[in-house]
Amino acid sequence: MSTQTARTEAAPIDAVLLFVTTGVLAFGALLATALSDDRLFRFHGWMFLGAFVIALSVMTVAITSGRLRSPQTEYADGVVRAGVIATMFWAVVGLLAGVVIAAQLSWPALLYFPEHGWLNFGRLRPLHTSGVVFAFGGNALIATSFYVVQRTCRARLAGGVWPWFVFWGYQLFIVLAATGYLAGITQSREYAEPEWYVDLWLTAVWVAYLFVFLGTLWKRKEPHIYVANWFYLAFIVTIAMLHIVNNLAVPVSGLNSRSVSLFAGVQDALIQWWYGHNAVGFLLTAGFLAMMYYFVPKRAERPVYSYRLSIVHFWSLIFIYIWAGPHHLHYTALPQWAQTLGMTFS
Repeated sequence: MSTQTARTEAAPIDAVLLFVTTGVLAFGALLATALSDDRLFRFHGWMFLGAFVIALSVMTVAITSGRLRSPQTEYADGVVRAGVIATMFWAVVGLLAGVVIAAQLSWPALLYFPEHGWLNFGRLRPLHTSGVVFAFGGNALIATSFYVVQRTCRARLAGGVWPWFVFWGYQLFIVLAATGYLAGITQSREYAEPEWYVDLWLTAVWVAYLFVFLGTLWKRKEPHIYVANWFYLAFIVTIAMLHIVNNLAVPVSGLNSRSVSLFAGVQDALIQWWYGHNAVGFLLTAGFLAMMYYFVPKRAERPVYSYRLSIVHFWSLIFIYIWAGPHHLHYTALPQWAQTLGMTFS
């Protein structure tokens, strides 16, 4: 038996599963792109197909060369380093978009192209907000959560190569969302612009993220779950719930980029700002508090002042923050009691 064959047979089961999954997705993307008569849907279809083909090529080389059989006794920090690089890259992109749209407020003709509108203010503005929140902030949270959970659990990341699927899958989501904003592929929901098929892709990536994080907690060697991991877990689970409910929609067809929301009127507004407020609450607040609970004591070389107080902090945030969404809808058709509830919990 050749060395090449031995290495292929010894490929980890998680790598083989990911390889097969990627192959199926590539075939599905090819069919969807070929059969659709929607120009915008085909635009994203080609991007899906290109990403999957590149992934298959890289994984083929990695599996046949035996590079995926990394020592299981070490922390999986390669994906963390990649996450830090992606975080800084998207920070530059998101902030640069902010500078451009700020300039457009003073010089409205700047980058104004009425024939296609790709760089008009209305399309760059959500690129800036989502880029800073989800591309910059989301990558920071994924990278630091992978770093912190390993150290506080004294265990390697669960899932083998699947943390890399989470990382690259999330980068693909960012690219699809950003190009969708510029091309006008939007469902017109604040902080939730991407259309249904991009939402489905993010859901798959996020479920994998949850399983990697939970799997690492499950196999921990440290009996106690450190408070930072509670905040990270709250961020992951709550963002998943918000994303799924707010993006419930019926596609115009399975091969069309447009969809129709399941909600309408005041119910639609309430669902949107339940999502919009708590996307901030559980991504930019709970997630970044998780960072601070680990990195601030680590840097200060002092323990958390009161672990009991940190648990009170956690459950107070969880129970109170989730109800504050209606404060975005004061003096609207929302019932007065709901407006009061949002104001009180704020």
